[in-house]
Amino acid sequence: MKHVQTTRVRRRSFQVLHKTRSSQAATMTLRPGGESSEDSANEHAWAEQWLYVVSGNGTARVSGRTVKLRAGSLLLIGKREPHVIRNTGGSDLVTVNIYAPPAYDADGEPLPSKRPRRQAA
Repeated sequence: MKHVQTTRVRRRSFQVLHKTRSSQAATMTLRPGGESSEDSANEHAWAEQWLYVVSGNGTARVSGRTVKLRAGSLLLIGKREPHVIRNTGGSDLVTVNIYAPPAYDADGEPLPSKRPRRQAA
């Protein structure tokens, strides 16, 4: 068992909370007008991302489609789907994100792309 108190860990806009070999949990806090990525090509080549909105309002642009987000929204972003999350409200947009498998290192930097193993001839 691993228990993490998320109300005390929001020191950065994106913070990895915990990971196992098969999944990872992180929080993201976007200030009003902020967005998750400076470019619209943010994607996780090998990981799915489940994004749950704890509080705030925003939009998610995923593979060319836009959906509105609000507290209680749950969004699945598939592998290789380019996406940007934007805060369109007047207060912080706070999310909890689950990646399967992990997509970031402990400092919140993207893990290098996993290349397919070469098959023996």
